[in-house]
Amino acid sequence: MKNLYISLFLLLITAFCKAQQPQLDREKLLEFYQNQRYAEAATYLSSIYPSETNDVKILGQIAYCNMMAGQLVDAEKNYHRINELQPKQISVLFSLANINSRRGNNKNAIVYLQEIIALDSTNFSAFKRLADYTDSLTLKVNYLQKANKLNTTEADVAYDLAASYRKLKLFQPAYDVLKIAIGADSGNLVLQQALLPIANQLNKYSEVVNVGERLLKNSADANVVADVAKAYFFLKNYKKAVSLYQMLEKNDMQTESTLYFTSLSYRELKSYDQAASYAKQTITEGISPNTAAYYNLLGGIYEEKQLFTAASKAYKKGLEYQTNKNSYYRLGLLYDLKLKQAKSALTYYNLYLKSKELDQDDAPQIAYVKARLSVLKR
Repeated sequence: MKNLYISLFLLLITAFCKAQQPQLDREKLLEFYQNQRYAEAATYLSSIYPSETNDVKILGQIAYCNMMAGQLVDAEKNYHRINELQPKQISVLFSLANINSRRGNNKNAIVYLQEIIALDSTNFSAFKRLADYTDSLTLKVNYLQKANKLNTTEADVAYDLAASYRKLKLFQPAYDVLKIAIGADSGNLVLQQALLPIANQLNKYSEVVNVGERLLKNSADANVVADVAKAYFFLKNYKKAVSLYQMLEKNDMQTESTLYFTSLSYRELKSYDQAASYAKQTITEGISPNTAAYYNLLGGIYEEKQLFTAASKAYKKGLEYQTNKNSYYRLGLLYDLKLKQAKSALTYYNLYLKSKELDQDDAPQIAYVKARLSVLKR
C-alpha cells in the first residue's frame, strides 16, 4: 500500500511539472518560419525546451534556426551536441562544414566533408565543396574529377574542372568535359564561353566562330570578342579579325595579345604602317609601368653592395623603359660621390632639374643638386 501511495505521488508530481511547462505553439512557430524570423524562432524554441535536452529533433530545429539567423556559434554548439548524441549523420556533418566555411575556417570544413566521403564515397556535393576549399590544383582536379564522374552534366563542376584542366594545359580533356555538359544544356552561355579559348587551343577555329558569333548576339563580352577574332585570324579572315580587335580598342579593352594579333593581321593585309604601329603598341603594352622603378630598386641594392658600375647600368636600363626623375637623381649622386666622374654627374643632375615630374616635395633635392652643380662647374 505504501508503494502505491509513492507511485501515485510521483505521477502527480510529473503531471504537475508537465502542466507548468509551456506548450509549443505550432502556429506561432510556423509564422516565424514563413516570415524567415529565424532568430525569434530559435529564442522561442529555447524558451520551450530545457537547455540540457538530449532530444535530437529539438536540437536540430534550434540549430537550424540559429544557422539561418546567422547565430553561427550557437548553431555549431547545437550541431556538435547532435553529433555527439548521434554521430555520423551526413546532414549534420554538412551543416558543421557549412558553418565553419562561413566563419572562414575551411580547414575544419574540409575535415567534416572528408568524414562525409568516408561514410558515402558517392556523395557528389561533398566532392564539389572539397574542390572549392582546396588551394592545391592537383587536389582540386582530383575532387572535381570524382564529382564530374558522379554527375557529368552538372554545369558548375564541368566549368571548374575544364578551367583547372586548362591551367594544366590539358585542353582535350577540358574540351570533352564542357561538350558533355553543353550537350545536356545547350542554352548555357557560360559553358559555351568557357569552351572558346580551349577550342582555339585545339585548332577548332570554325567551331569557335560559330559558337562565338551566337554569343556575340547576346553580349559583346571582351573575352568572347578576342577569342572569335583570334579564330578568324587563323582562318585567314584578317579583315574580320581586325574589325573585332578594333571593337575592343573602342571600348579600351585591348591587351598585349589582341594588339599583337592586330599587328599580325595588318601585316597579312600588307598594311605595313598599321602593322608597325600596332607592333609598337604591343611592346608598350607588354612593359610594366613599374619597370623603371624595379631597375631603380636593383640599382640601389648594387650601391649598397658597393657595385657602382652595376648600379649605373641598372639605373640606365630603367631609363630605357621610362624617363624617371629618381633615376636621374640617383645617377647624378652615383657619378658625383661614388665614381667621381664630374662630367657625367653634371649631365644627370641637369637632366634631373629639367624633369617635368618635379614638384614641391622635391624642393630639398633640387636645392642640393643646384649646390652640387655650382661646385662641379668651378
